[in-house]
Amino acid sequence: MTTSTTPEPVLHPEFSSPGAVATSWAEVAAALDGAEMFRLSTVRADGRPHVCPLPAMWLDGALYFVTGWEEQKARNLVHDQRCVLTTGTDAYRHGLDVVVEGRAERCTDRAVLETLARMWRDRLDWPYDVDDDGFRHHADGLAPNPDAASLPVFGVRPDKVLSFSRGDHFAQTRFRP
Repeated sequence: MTTSTTPEPVLHPEFSSPGAVATSWAEVAAALDGAEMFRLSTVRADGRPHVCPLPAMWLDGALYFVTGWEEQKARNLVHDQRCVLTTGTDAYRHGLDVVVEGRAERCTDRAVLETLARMWRDRLDWPYDVDDDGFRHHADGLAPNPDAASLPVFGVRPDKVLSFSRGDHFAQTRFRP
């Protein structure tokens, strides 16, 4: 899904309240752009699931996140790039949850990495330095271990997006490229 094409929403009436309407792509994109925390779901080599919270940034139709090569999520992505990122609220009667399915691919484009580093700094007060392999923790930052190796940055361009809105009506909406 890219920003050049607006995905069309498809309401799932069998999973929605009577009278519900599909959530707009603009509302879903705003939720992705405004969220600070996501849950990343990956699959271990033996098939067991792994889920962890992490910050991610929505940029030009993709969600980007950072991890260390020694972390379980990175080891899982080496084995299987398919993953799911979710964000939303824990309230039952109101809110919007968004599920993004896709493949995590390494980002090494320096211009994109520079933009993402500015986003992490401006939105989360988490400064990163950019190098040829991804990010490094900024020496002045609050992040752990500024002397550690370079951290890979992954981008997930959605194959499928689901939204679940709650309020006066409950609506499940699907978006595909």
